[in-house]
Amino acid sequence: MDVLLLAAQVDSALGESTQEHLLAARHTQAMSFIFHIPLVCFGIAFPAMVLFTEGLWLRTGDPLYKALAKRWSKVMLIFFAVGVVSGTILSFEFGLLWPNFTATFGEVFGLGFTLEGFSFFIEAIFIAIYVYGWDRLSPRRHFLCGIPIVITGLLGSLFVISVNAWMNNPTGFDVVGGEVTNVDPWAALFNSQLAFELTHMYFAGYIVAGFLIAAVYARAWLRGDRSRYNRAALIIPLTFAALVTPAQLIVGDWAARTVTKDQPVKLAAFEGLQKTERGAPFHIGGIYEDGEVKYGIEIPKLLSVLADHDPNGKVEGLDIVPERDQPPINVTRLSFQAMVFIGTGLVLITAAFLFAWYRHRRLPRSKWFFRALIAAGPLSVVALLSGWITTEVGRQPWVVYEVMRTEQAVTDAGGLQVVFWGLLALYLSLIGAVIWLLRRLARSSPEQELEGPPVEATS
Repeated sequence: MDVLLLAAQVDSALGESTQEHLLAARHTQAMSFIFHIPLVCFGIAFPAMVLFTEGLWLRTGDPLYKALAKRWSKVMLIFFAVGVVSGTILSFEFGLLWPNFTATFGEVFGLGFTLEGFSFFIEAIFIAIYVYGWDRLSPRRHFLCGIPIVITGLLGSLFVISVNAWMNNPTGFDVVGGEVTNVDPWAALFNSQLAFELTHMYFAGYIVAGFLIAAVYARAWLRGDRSRYNRAALIIPLTFAALVTPAQLIVGDWAARTVTKDQPVKLAAFEGLQKTERGAPFHIGGIYEDGEVKYGIEIPKLLSVLADHDPNGKVEGLDIVPERDQPPINVTRLSFQAMVFIGTGLVLITAAFLFAWYRHRRLPRSKWFFRALIAAGPLSVVALLSGWITTEVGRQPWVVYEVMRTEQAVTDAGGLQVVFWGLLALYLSLIGAVIWLLRRLARSSPEQELEGPPVEATS
């Protein structure tokens, strides 16, 4: 069934749409998402880094790696606990802020959230065993307890990302007489957008976690801490990030071509391309005004290359849909450019690291490398958020692409401003608590991590 016909039937079933609370709902959802998504990155990548470090201890017998893995496991527990709070809030916000969305399509995408719940509980169990099992389990059993944490961290994000991918390319249902019927939740879960969104997010998880952790130890390095502990703590996450960052460029190319096929209006918004044309250019910077990009640096035919690997390829413009169906252009294109430019900078940092390591088996010696590495931590988060802004704002005005508008999904309930300010206070208090816990942990010496009862268990 044609998606525009689906949209008309859903619109008829919901009646008149309301925008009274739309801005407040968007602000609240965006704030929760900005707080939660970096924690998702640590849930995806950090357990693998911790387990890898413990594996180095098991292989070499060097207590330095055990001390580092043990300390990082405590950080992992802190981030997991905070992520539980913010993730629960996001789950409630689906029903609180967007009740028409969940009521209409809950049986379509609900399977993903159900499976994510199972994944979360398994992860919670094994994180507790892992963190409190140091020196109580045999080294081999303790290491094995970390494997489910890595797996469930990946699976949990898979199920949530599948819902977002479905929102960008809805499948697995029909709309008959304004009612959602013929639901196939597995088709919705494994939709055509899932593969590239999932890969893009997994790689982003390793990039963000890797650069943020490396930035902490790069700062200590610049302050004169050249200990083996600090060196290992810097190199391990930086290596993870350095191996993944170049591959993210390939995934980005895959994403651009998928968006060209499934969401051509979003691709046109990346550039502010008003009319369909061949050999479409791409502008660096600039502002979209009156149907064109002004004050930007034009690179001829680049958009066609990104979209189709053909400098003379045809790219559909914004004019293929009415203006009311177009996303906010400047927000979409500037967030896309921020993501690309920061990603390019991160590639250059990793290239400098890999070159120095390949040639000399050491870190680069320039202070500017470590200064750039310190900046790369927060900038990687900016790139992450910019990517999600590109994805979510670029889909507007649809919450379910070309089927349900965001204004149709929003609640009619009052008091959203109170919810916003209450959640802001909660998030600020959580940030304060995390900073306090991390600073307290950092003040203790690494040798304290090696203290504990003797190992009684055997393999």
